[in-house]
Amino acid sequence: MPTDSSAAAQAQSINQQLELFDIYRRVPYLSVKHDSYFQVYEELLRPYVGKPITFVEIGILHGGSLFMWREYLGPQARIIGVDLNPAARSWESHGFEIFVGDQADPAFWDAFYAQVGPIDVLLDDGGHMNHQQIVTVEKALEQVNDGGMILVEDVHASYLPEFGNPSNYSFINYAKKAVDSINARFPAIHHAAGPDAIRRKAYSITFYESIVALRIDRRRSFVSSWASNGGAPHPEARDFRHEGAVRSVIF
Repeated sequence: MPTDSSAAAQAQSINQQLELFDIYRRVPYLSVKHDSYFQVYEELLRPYVGKPITFVEIGILHGGSLFMWREYLGPQARIIGVDLNPAARSWESHGFEIFVGDQADPAFWDAFYAQVGPIDVLLDDGGHMNHQQIVTVEKALEQVNDGGMILVEDVHASYLPEFGNPSNYSFINYAKKAVDSINARFPAIHHAAGPDAIRRKAYSITFYESIVALRIDRRRSFVSSWASNGGAPHPEARDFRHEGAVRSVIF
């Protein structure tokens, strides 16, 4: 394992090359993020820069991240903040749309999407409790446009006692079930457990350190089938998939 000082130096070396991190350091209000997040943000959010998207961040606290997203994504982006603190409405004077409500309450999200309409990117940096993250994702699956994304931050909470974990119902375990759902599009394993909405709408799911990203695209989330290019078979070809010695793998 690297030492704390070498890890910090490595993060600094990477982040100094990132446009988003440069913006982050210049925003006028406080924002606290893990230094490993900026490389993930750049990787995932770069395709949305300069586009007329609707971007929603849950958990805005001191407000600094709202300014970061607005500058990074560009003037065509609609930036919306969600927080449980009514004082968050003060950011409306800076041109942001702010909604106050409980992210664990499905009725809040029903009212939110009824007013806002479909969105393109949802970033959950809210309360980090299992039920908060799961409800937020479940309600967003119906509302994120194809080509959009759901990002859940700080999923290390799924391993920490102060968030009620470890638990069979942690967000990370929910996300692992989401992998089963995506693979269930292969016909032979259609019985695999997992959220059905994810099977139908999430094209992919990616795990990073402390971040889970679901790419939403109903068009590409179809049940797969065998394909052949119709070429000539080799007369000596043989399927060796089930040949050879059986070995136990120890992790």
